[in-house]
Amino acid sequence: MTADIRISPLTAAAFAPFGDVLNCDGDPDKMINAGLCGRFHDRAQVDVADGRVGISLFRSELRELPYQLDLIERHPEGSQAFIPMSMDAFLVVVADDDLHPQAFITAPGEGINFHRNVWHGVLTPLSGPGLFAVIDRIGEGPNLEEHLFATPYRVVV
Repeated sequence: MTADIRISPLTAAAFAPFGDVLNCDGDPDKMINAGLCGRFHDRAQVDVADGRVGISLFRSELRELPYQLDLIERHPEGSQAFIPMSMDAFLVVVADDDLHPQAFITAPGEGINFHRNVWHGVLTPLSGPGLFAVIDRIGEGPNLEEHLFATPYRVVV
């Protein structure tokens, strides 16, 4: 029997055990470029065990709700940030070490940074194909673990 997971709004407090919310909430930390640009400084820590930090682009297919969650993954050697290159919200699934998943929806234009070794779902754009800037570890050796659920979950609104 498939269990349902209800989607919650993404908040910094609710997401803190899993990573950082990347947004422009509040006032900028400082104004730059002759006062025409607000800098929201140091919103996430990039954490890599070895190797180096790289920036990649990911293009992900549109997903629909209800969403069947059958696969999660984690990266033991580095954090992983997803920054949408559009103002579309996307689904974020995370799980604790006991593999109990939770689902969040981002605000338009909001990104996330998964902490190192956090179980998470795959990229899940809900408004069309998604294009994301991804900041993560580039290096030798394994940095991907996957878990297939014997019984998939269903993510619902």
